Amino acid sequence: MATEIAEQDAQYLEFWQERHLCTLTTLRRDGRPHMVPVGVTLDAERGIARVITRKSSQKVRNILAATPGQAHAAISQFDGGRWATLEGFAEVRTDPDVVREAVERYADRYGRTPAPDPERVVIEITIDRTMGQATLTTPPATIRSAA
Repeated sequence: MATEIAEQDAQYLEFWQERHLCTLTTLRRDGRPHMVPVGVTLDAERGIARVITRKSSQKVRNILAATPGQAHAAISQFDGGRWATLEGFAEVRTDPDVVREAVERYADRYGRTPAPDPERVVIEITIDRTMGQATLTTPPATIRSAA
């Protein structure tokens, strides 16, 4: 299990259970980042974040093009001043049981089951670094309109 995620407090882990759209960043062959909106599920016990996607997507191509074990990826989410980022090495998983589990976890977090897709694969990111602030120590500033 990745120790980075295990060391986070309960509020950080709870933040990853809330319904938020996230971003996934992978690297293109030329080193430029490719960032896209995605749904993400966190398996804190295993130290893995998962993204379900189509096997023909650019993010999958980026991971498959990397040297094995060197496909770096980052997932981020934010809500006002709260934010969290998970980093690690990504791999593409096609095993039907892995895909089924990822779809079930997605349905639990996002409240809907995606339509069946024979092209579906799972991007699994083994977390080796976490960052963020899942709580605010001061209330957010109030926006006032000019009267």
